[in-house]
Amino acid sequence: MSTETLSATSAKLSFLHRFAGSSRSFLAKLADEPLGMFGFAVLLLLVIVAILAPWIAPYDPTSQNLAEALQAPSAAHWAGTDEFGRDILSRLIYGTRITIQTVLSVSLIIGPLGLIIGIVAGFVGGRTDALLMRATDIVLSFPSLILALAFAAALGAGLNTAIIAISLTGWPPIARLARAETLIVRNTDYVAAARLYGASKTRLLFLYIAPMCIPSVVVRLTLSMAGIILTAAALGFLGLGAQPPAPEWGAMISNGRKFMLDNWWVAVMPGIAILVTSLAFNLVGDTLRDILDPRHAR
Repeated sequence: MSTETLSATSAKLSFLHRFAGSSRSFLAKLADEPLGMFGFAVLLLLVIVAILAPWIAPYDPTSQNLAEALQAPSAAHWAGTDEFGRDILSRLIYGTRITIQTVLSVSLIIGPLGLIIGIVAGFVGGRTDALLMRATDIVLSFPSLILALAFAAALGAGLNTAIIAISLTGWPPIARLARAETLIVRNTDYVAAARLYGASKTRLLFLYIAPMCIPSVVVRLTLSMAGIILTAAALGFLGLGAQPPAPEWGAMISNGRKFMLDNWWVAVMPGIAILVTSLAFNLVGDTLRDILDPRHAR
C-alpha cells in the first residue's frame, strides 16, 4: 500500500473518530436539555408526518362534503370539519408538508446568501464592507413582514413567490452575524499562518473563516425558523401564500375567522399547529445556542 493511500486512510479514520466524538458529546449535552429534546422530538414528528401524510391522513384534504360542513371535533373527525366539510386534521397533516417545504427552502436560500455576504464584507473590508452593510441596513430598516408583503404582492400570490419574498427579507441578520464572526476570526493565529503559507483569499474565506462562522449561522437560522413560519402564515392569511385548495395553515385561519364565535375549531386548530411548530423551533434554537456556543452555556 502506497504512502499516499495510508495517509488518506489515516485522515479518513481521524475524521470519523472526531465526528463520532463530537456526536457523542452533542447527544450527551442534549440529554441535559429536556426542553430541547422535546423540541427535537416535535420537529422529528413533524418531518415524519410530512413524509407519511398520504398514509396518515384519514381523509382527502381537498375533498368536499357539504353534508358534513362545520362538524365539531368527534370520533369521525378528530379536529372537526370546515365550511366545505373537509376534514381539518387531514388538512393540518398535509399542511405540514407546506410548512416544512417553506422553512427548508427559505433556510437554504438565506443561510448561504447571508453567510457569503457577511464573510466577504468582514474579510475584505473597506468599500466592499461599506457597500454590503449599507445594503443590509436598507433591508433591515423595513419591517420584515411589511417588506415580504410588498414583494409577494409585486411578484404575485403563490407558495413559490412567498418563499422568495421571505428570503429577500430574511438574509440581513445572517449577514450581520457572519460579518461579526469574520471580524474576530480573520485576526486569529491560524488564519495568519495560512496567509503566510500562501493561501489565496478564496481559500482563506471558504476553508478557514466560513467553517468557523457556520455554527453561529446554524443557530441563528434555527431561531429564525419560527419567524419564517409566522411570516408564511401571515402571507397565507392575507391570500398571498399557497393558494386554495392547498391546506396552508395561515389560509385555514383566514377562512375560519368568520366562524370563530360558533365554530371555533375551524380557526383554532391551525392556530395550535402554528403555535406548537414555532415553539419547537424556538426550543431547538435555544438548545443549539447553549450547546454550540460556550459563551451562552448555562
